[in-house]
Amino acid sequence: MRLTRKRLCSFLIALYCLFSLYAAYHVFFGRRRRASAASSRGLRKGVAPARERRGREQSTLGSEEWNPWEGDEKNEQQHRFKTSLQILNKSTKGKTDFHVQIWGKAAIGLYLWEHIFEGLLDPTDVTAQWREGNSVVGRTHYSFITGPAVVPGYFPVDVNNVVLILNGREKAKVFYATQWLLYAQNLVQTQKLQHLAVVLLGNEHCHNEWISQFLKRNGGFVELLFIIYDSPWINDMDIFQWPLGVATYRNFPVVEASWSMLHNERPYLCNFLGTIYENSSRQALINILKQDGNAKLCWVSAREQWQPQETNESLKNYQDALLQSDLTLCPVGVNTECYRIYEACSYGSVPVVEDIMTAGSCGNTSVNHNAPLQLLKSMDEKKNVTSLVSALQNRAKNEIY
Repeated sequence: MRLTRKRLCSFLIALYCLFSLYAAYHVFFGRRRRASAASSRGLRKGVAPARERRGREQSTLGSEEWNPWEGDEKNEQQHRFKTSLQILNKSTKGKTDFHVQIWGKAAIGLYLWEHIFEGLLDPTDVTAQWREGNSVVGRTHYSFITGPAVVPGYFPVDVNNVVLILNGREKAKVFYATQWLLYAQNLVQTQKLQHLAVVLLGNEHCHNEWISQFLKRNGGFVELLFIIYDSPWINDMDIFQWPLGVATYRNFPVVEASWSMLHNERPYLCNFLGTIYENSSRQALINILKQDGNAKLCWVSAREQWQPQETNESLKNYQDALLQSDLTLCPVGVNTECYRIYEACSYGSVPVVEDIMTAGSCGNTSVNHNAPLQLLKSMDEKKNVTSLVSALQNRAKNEIY
């Protein structure tokens, strides 16, 4: 009995000692650990919402529904972009090797500056007489000037490299463009300018012989020519093809891609809003859409005469049609390449084009066997959209029948 009591007392004493050691540990070390944990929570305070938001993003991306955190995503992306741009500008500040000035004397200049360079213009008013912007990319500083007040001889030329953007689509525009080239020629001859490249909105039938005399290959001074439409001159050495882009002259905006644009279901299978030319494929298209209930699947709005400018209402309707349609029908007009192709892509709608060469001198050479749209075909996007188009065609069949 005594032995049992003795063992019990020893066990209690040992238990008391262990408890005392545990209490002492918490008294002397627990406070420091809590302080460390509190500081860690403070450091992670800004990270937790981000992790939580990323988790919500992943779960939301799994279902094609409205994304309530789209605004946060966009703000974060813009912040990262601005931060990267600031770092790039700081690293190259004062170290630019080249200064290139761009003279925008055609509306396609705005496509280059605002849509490709993503540059800003001051003032923002599109009707201003003089607008300018600056951008540093790598070790090259680009400046851009445009507006009615930008005329030959009435602004300082303090750079060696110039890109001149011209419109040569019709006779009146060619005369105006020639005056600019003669002005640039004088600057080169007087050694006020060393290098000149031209971006040209060419003629839709590729009748651009007027600029040939100014090319360096023919004894002129234009070292590089970037030309719109499938010109037979294109050799990818000193003459390159340039994309038509969006209709900036009709104030088509810079469109930022969003989550909903890429993932939300679109109510219309296709759209076509445009001018119907007599005896054209556009006329045949409208007749097809009117048959078998196809018009219910597509947003169609046709007009008989082309209008150079959009009203606020017509521009909004056009943008809504692009945003709400899986496919944008792009039957040929005067030329196979049209603004509609690029505008559809801006809103995530797949452009459907005709692979036929329009009348004129475009693509009439063995060199340009991929014409028309050889620039787009060189990107090899056809394979990427084949499965998508097939899926959309199946959807159309299911809805019709």
